[in-house]
Amino acid sequence: MKDTLTVIDNRTGKTYEIPITNGTIRAMDLRQIKVSDDDFGLMSYDPAFTNTASCRSKITFIDGDKGILEYRGYPIEQLAEKSTYLETAYLILHGELPNKKQLEEWTYNITTHTIIHENIRKMMDSFHYDAHPMGMLVSTVGALSTFYPEAKAIKDPEIRRKQIYRLIAKMPTIAAFAYRHSRGLPYAYPDNDLSYVGNFLNMLFKMTEVKYKPNPVIERALDILFITHADHEQNCSANAMRSVGSSEVDPYSATAAAVAALYGPLHGGANEAVLRMLTEIGSKDNIPAFIERVKRGERRLMGFGHRVYKNYDPRAKIIKEMAHQVFEVTGRNPLLDIALELEKIALNDEYFIKRKLYPNVDFYSGLIYQSMGLPVDLFPVLFAVPRTVGWLAQWEEMLQDPEQKIARPRQIYLGHRNRNYIPIDER
Repeated sequence: MKDTLTVIDNRTGKTYEIPITNGTIRAMDLRQIKVSDDDFGLMSYDPAFTNTASCRSKITFIDGDKGILEYRGYPIEQLAEKSTYLETAYLILHGELPNKKQLEEWTYNITTHTIIHENIRKMMDSFHYDAHPMGMLVSTVGALSTFYPEAKAIKDPEIRRKQIYRLIAKMPTIAAFAYRHSRGLPYAYPDNDLSYVGNFLNMLFKMTEVKYKPNPVIERALDILFITHADHEQNCSANAMRSVGSSEVDPYSATAAAVAALYGPLHGGANEAVLRMLTEIGSKDNIPAFIERVKRGERRLMGFGHRVYKNYDPRAKIIKEMAHQVFEVTGRNPLLDIALELEKIALNDEYFIKRKLYPNVDFYSGLIYQSMGLPVDLFPVLFAVPRTVGWLAQWEEMLQDPEQKIARPRQIYLGHRNRNYIPIDER
């Protein structure tokens, strides 16, 4: 048996044998299929990359049909149960779990870069009082490149490493400052005695107390949420990070592009849409009528279905179990009963079963964030903070891949050709 694909071009009768590697054919191998010598050659057409691999990667594995998610080969369920976000971040970037000394050094290097330059703080002060936190995050992350001009030397491993420390460390600080600004609260500066997640909670919620002490249940819940959001293969924002980064721009500019991609409601804003849907439904009694409207195409069932998963999103299972622990501390979110009943009905309805619409990561995460007292406009920011490590791992892998070049897709041109300019008085 040969690992090749035989193609017969019925336009010319010619036969071509194309190699198959890792279950793929190279798009450039189609170029040889021509009608004539001056023909450009065959291209593939794949809007939104629904069946096109843009890279080879060793970071994240997903089997959507089986509901499997692994970071560097480790199941997300094991990491959520046994690991911490910073340990998982090390794994995603370095490929292996750290030993004790490596984890201590990694944690130290992240922790000592949490402070942001005072001029960055002043820049954030200049935003309008009702500026969206995500818009503030995009702008501020992009501005970091002007504070660290050496970041342009992306081919220097040591300089790259320092920018990675800075981005992972400063993202929670910028995110928390954006939240405080939107609420008219004074900024709470980093406390490096706390854990990565504990410090983030400190910067979000500290008021007049001398020392903020995060609730351990909330701290662990946020740590698990960060683990489940750390990377997710070639999603929209990761693709933006790789595509912009392929121009060899500094990592701050590329990360700002990834944050901007995450800003969209189809990506980082999906859990906000779930909350708005549950609020609109109002009570369990209204669910059957809402389901019927979904079936008629009048409404969308937010938080169900995924571009990749055709099974129960493994992250959703983890977050659903964790939600009950959080509600014991914060009080039960009244929308939870609606969510549970909606899930129960949908999972037993042939309409949704046939379409393989299962709850995804966004279905329960918003309920947890809301119960922590966080506003819906902060939800995509809470997504961006942990996803930073995934973006950086994708970026570094792209830079070290000799096959990668500046991203430049082809197009199928269907417009006018060879038209002569007409003076304005004759149009």
